[in-house]
Amino acid sequence: MMVDIQTISIMVAASSVVVGVVYYIFQIRNQTRTRQTDLVMRLYTTFSGKEFQDAWAKVRTRDFESNDFDEYDQKFGLAEVNQVCLFFEGVGILLQRRLADTKMIEDLFGGAIARAWEKVKTGVITARKQLNDPTIYEYFEYLYNEMQKRGQRLQQSKA
Repeated sequence: MMVDIQTISIMVAASSVVVGVVYYIFQIRNQTRTRQTDLVMRLYTTFSGKEFQDAWAKVRTRDFESNDFDEYDQKFGLAEVNQVCLFFEGVGILLQRRLADTKMIEDLFGGAIARAWEKVKTGVITARKQLNDPTIYEYFEYLYNEMQKRGQRLQQSKA
């Protein structure tokens, strides 16, 4: 059986298209991963910045056990609490929409997420009730819950 030049050129062209598509798929995957990494590192820059760290230090040292949202607001104000919660709210949105990698988020912020949520949880729940708004910092809570689930899965896999 003889293969003519036209058949060979069609096979080469088809192979080139397949190779091009495979290359493009790998490039898109790499670009997506690079963008996610860049995004998370920008978040980490904010997290590690002086302004955020000052707010985080104030949040860590205050008592949030009061069931009176207005009393806490009058005593301390909400600027630092909002700054910390809004940061983690944003991280939670990115995680929920799969725009950030769970493992990278956990590696960079894991312990801080748990400490922050556990610190402000009572105040957030109180604010939700008093303001009749169950969506207050819902993605921060989602982030915390996802990190807890991840931790449990890791513990189970080690056992």
